[in-house]
Amino acid sequence: MDMEQKQEELIDHFVKQASSLTGAALASLVSEVTSHPSLFAFSEILSVPSLLQLEGTENSVYLDVLRLFAHGTWSDYKSNAGRLPQLVPDQALKLKQLTVLTLAETNKVLPYDQLMQQLDVANVRELEDFLINECMYAGIVRGKLDQLRKCFEVQFAAGRDLRPEQLGSMIETLSNWLVTSDNLLISIQEKMSWADKMSVLNKKHKKEIEDKVEEVKRTYSLKADNDFRGNEEIYSEPGGVMDYEEDRSRPKRRRHPIYR
Repeated sequence: MDMEQKQEELIDHFVKQASSLTGAALASLVSEVTSHPSLFAFSEILSVPSLLQLEGTENSVYLDVLRLFAHGTWSDYKSNAGRLPQLVPDQALKLKQLTVLTLAETNKVLPYDQLMQQLDVANVRELEDFLINECMYAGIVRGKLDQLRKCFEVQFAAGRDLRPEQLGSMIETLSNWLVTSDNLLISIQEKMSWADKMSVLNKKHKKEIEDKVEEVKRTYSLKADNDFRGNEEIYSEPGGVMDYEEDRSRPKRRRHPIYR
């Protein structure tokens, strides 16, 4: 099962669970959702009405935790740790994985210094182990660890949930892509039309050449036939060519020597 399909099944499972719970019962569900090792998308779960109803209640802090995992980073958690529940180790690991995805959204070359600061990692060895074991093996990123340049070159990174302020930019990007695609389609159609016209013209030109070749062949063939018939007439006329036997029967004149 690929990662996307597994994500869809997990999301569907947790959405159904969240829909059947209310109030404080949702606290343990939020903890389970944000700790699951294979789940990295939360917006659909976050939109479940029973969870949204936590806003303004004594349990609204769990809604804030889910929003943190949907859109935030490890630095965001540290900045708001005083008003959020303490994260368990699995939640801390998950939020750091999500932080790497956020960093990879805007920069495909991530310096080790930046990563260590954002992830609270003490040294390069610990950082590389985290990137390999918890990110690349998990399938959420692919890339190259450049120890010489001390950076992580990102080749692929899974997408995170869109933040509300990103929707406008995403819509604009998709609209521009649609316009570009339409223009490209028109250009392709014009080139196909031109190619069809050229094909017709080439076929017509080829036919004209073939017709001219055939005409030249017929002209030379007719001329050759006429020349051959003319020669036949010459050789077939009486006296046209001296008979060889008649020529042999004539006496030959003797040549007398000339004395000086």
